[in-house]
Amino acid sequence: MPHFSIEYSSNLEKKIDIKEFCNTLRLAGIETGVFPTKGIRVRAIGCNHYSIADDNPENGFLDISVRLREGRDIEIRKKATQHIFEAAKNFLKPILDNYPFALSMEMRNIDPELSPKINSIPNYMKEDKDV
Repeated sequence: MPHFSIEYSSNLEKKIDIKEFCNTLRLAGIETGVFPTKGIRVRAIGCNHYSIADDNPENGFLDISVRLREGRDIEIRKKATQHIFEAAKNFLKPILDNYPFALSMEMRNIDPELSPKINSIPNYMKEDKDV
């Protein structure tokens, strides 16, 4: 299970398709071969109130946080981070090229002793699509 949480400045909503960006990250996560399809969750939260750098109203940001259970070594996590970040950069290239914009990402482990989980989604999937 990885949980992708995206926070972004609301001024991006008129510039990109946030739902499609979520889907791009979901697919990038699957492409890594590190995460099972049935465990991937991607959510995006627009920030209506923010202040960035010189307060230019064109300034924007998007931050990707990926949380996952322990058990993957650092090299695997580095490769997955790089692949997901590249997918984000490719999707956001028009923003990066034309607006003042900050893109960031962090991947971190979740302490399994402090994070109970239950998931009935696999019971409803048409086929087991673990990658």
